[in-house]
Amino acid sequence: MTKTRRTATHPDLTSPEIGAPFFSTWRVGTPRRQKQSVEAIADTWERRPWPADDLLGYYVYAGQDAATLLHYSQWASEQAYESFVKVHRQERNDEIDTAVPGIERLWLGRYRHYRSARRDGDPRVPGCIVIVDVEFEGPDPDRQRAWVDAVFEALESEPNPHPGGISGHFHLSTDGTRVLNYAEWESARAHIEALAAPGDGIGSANELWHRVQTWPGLKSSTVSRYDYVLGLVPD
Repeated sequence: MTKTRRTATHPDLTSPEIGAPFFSTWRVGTPRRQKQSVEAIADTWERRPWPADDLLGYYVYAGQDAATLLHYSQWASEQAYESFVKVHRQERNDEIDTAVPGIERLWLGRYRHYRSARRDGDPRVPGCIVIVDVEFEGPDPDRQRAWVDAVFEALESEPNPHPGGISGHFHLSTDGTRVLNYAEWESARAHIEALAAPGDGIGSANELWHRVQTWPGLKSSTVSRYDYVLGLVPD
């Protein structure tokens, strides 16, 4: 029986074993309830065996909005996740809800990792996780991939990349409507400085970035900053 172990190591989002990454958000309301919820998650999971060999890791992040938690879980397959839901999820959520009543579970997104931008051998530990959530008008997997490819083209041509950026990991929703970029930054300040630089958000004010920002069918784009607060892995 595999035990559950807490880890401070950031997840590897590029592992080929991850067949089904999941992201979800809870609204808990206040910084105090953020802390209480994280403690309840840790207590609930650590007192139980690791639920499935096909769950590679489960990570929790506190929103810098002081009200939300982001969850990122690494599954080998969607089937493994569905088996977990049938047997294990409800009792764990019930115990967490008993400890911290009133948690709102806002959404759960099913994704596939598509492309990552990072420097090989970069030793920096992220001090801030930035989630960029992009929504398109209707499902179109080809459009999802084409948009991410356009982002990479703009990144590769960028004359002045902000030194605080560490990596970006682009995920495509399985319903064909969204792209989620899990971006690692040195600090929240570095990301804020990059946003405040000349141009419209991250990137120079050039034609390639304009193309990304005005892509046909692009409905919305939101940016949220998080602190990594809990990692759970099989021991």
